[in-house]
Amino acid sequence: MALLQHPSISSSSSSFFRSFLSGRLLSKVPSSISWNLCTNLHPQKHYRSCKASWEELAGVLIFSAIPFTAVKAIANSPLGELLQTRLEEKKNAAVANSSKFKALAEKARKDSLWYGEKRPRWLGPIPYDYPDYLTGELPGDYGFDIAGLSKDPVAFQKYFNFEILHARWAMLAALGALIPELLDLAGAFHFVEPVWWRVGYSKLKGDTLDYLGIPGLHLAGSQGVIVIAICQALLMVGPEYARYCGIEALEPLGIYLPGDINYPGGLLFDPLNLSKDPVAFEDLKVKEIKNGRLAMVAWLGFYVQAAVTGKGPVQNLLEHISDPVHNNLLSVLKSL
Repeated sequence: MALLQHPSISSSSSSFFRSFLSGRLLSKVPSSISWNLCTNLHPQKHYRSCKASWEELAGVLIFSAIPFTAVKAIANSPLGELLQTRLEEKKNAAVANSSKFKALAEKARKDSLWYGEKRPRWLGPIPYDYPDYLTGELPGDYGFDIAGLSKDPVAFQKYFNFEILHARWAMLAALGALIPELLDLAGAFHFVEPVWWRVGYSKLKGDTLDYLGIPGLHLAGSQGVIVIAICQALLMVGPEYARYCGIEALEPLGIYLPGDINYPGGLLFDPLNLSKDPVAFEDLKVKEIKNGRLAMVAWLGFYVQAAVTGKGPVQNLLEHISDPVHNNLLSVLKSL
């Protein structure tokens, strides 16, 4: 889904821009595009474009129930019993290997430059009284907590879990915003609307979105905004909820996950076996959180650029590269 368009995200963004800019962004849109669907001038037409039939909603609910129903059915079947029996035979060895790996990972953190007291700080060489409760145990801990949110160890762990979650989704969403626009500008595919924030408006108009520009490949593209929002919520909440339930949640299917809630590992969550080297794995954790934070900041930039210029991030970048003197932050602020 990250390589495709994200209609539910875009529809909310379009509404945000509409209310926030009070008409400024609309002047950036070509006159051939009508915004009547988002106003109260034609409430009946707006309702028709946003509503979803009961068949569509029923289909979404049935589709969302399939994975959970399948897991329960398999777990209670003879096949599930066979898988659990085989797991029990191998679990002791797997647990021993997992404990050994965790010990090696702990040693790798102590020896790494990115953890512990010798890790880099957010102010670099500038002297500063960093909080004592930030010990560098978690990846990406640069001693930054000016609001004191991490004084409670339990709250600190929760914040870290939430940060990892949002960082990963931000990286996927950034790809979903950039790739369609890149492909469209390169001429590889033709999208009905390649700019991420305009996708929601296209759905409000009732346009059918062909994924990857392939006619007939609609998936949720021909459905209403409500159905797309539900699909997006299910696709995002479902995996996160399953992960949050714990690494033991898949054992009824004979699947053992050797890691923890944020790094479950195993074939499902680490198919490339990137965690086989504990030293490299601890460094990868730092790289992941750094890139995830960059993606979250990038999304703030995406929102501001769209609100100010009415264009996509790739188009903004190309215009800046072609004429950096006249297409930059100062020139944009001056034109406001």
